Amino acid sequence: MLTALMEWLQATSLAVFIHQTKWAFTTIEVIHVIAILTVIGSIAIVDLRLLGIASTRRPFTQLAKDVLPLTWTAFVLAAATGSLLFLSQAAAYFTTTTFWVKMSIMALAGINMLVFELITVRGVQDWDLKPTPPAQARLAGGISITCWLLIFVFGRWTGFTVLPQ
Repeated sequence: MLTALMEWLQATSLAVFIHQTKWAFTTIEVIHVIAILTVIGSIAIVDLRLLGIASTRRPFTQLAKDVLPLTWTAFVLAAATGSLLFLSQAAAYFTTTTFWVKMSIMALAGINMLVFELITVRGVQDWDLKPTPPAQARLAGGISITCWLLIFVFGRWTGFTVLPQ
């Protein structure tokens, strides 16, 4: 049933256009890669602060307030372009192990963010100005930066596994 849905998705006019028009696929892919690199770069700034490695003289809350809007904007753009790339060869991506590994790691990154936002950051007033945050915040930063680097690796691996025909 899901395979039929993937085949239907990739047969839509938009998917066929992206798949058969080299400049469209390439443009979407370039925008996707730039957006993902922006997500990784901006979230790395926050994660390195959480790890106590960089920007230790800045309050965490101010750093997050300055950086995270860019992160979220880039994430939305990456998700939109990633969806278009998926659409162009939905059946092939759907059956690719590296794609599912990437999506699983992305889910883990989301869970890590939720735990951080719902639990860890509640006590931020106690460590906001400290150069080294508490262990829970450092753990969240370490998990986050690791997840995003792996998302990039498995995303590129997927891109080279499912090549446009």
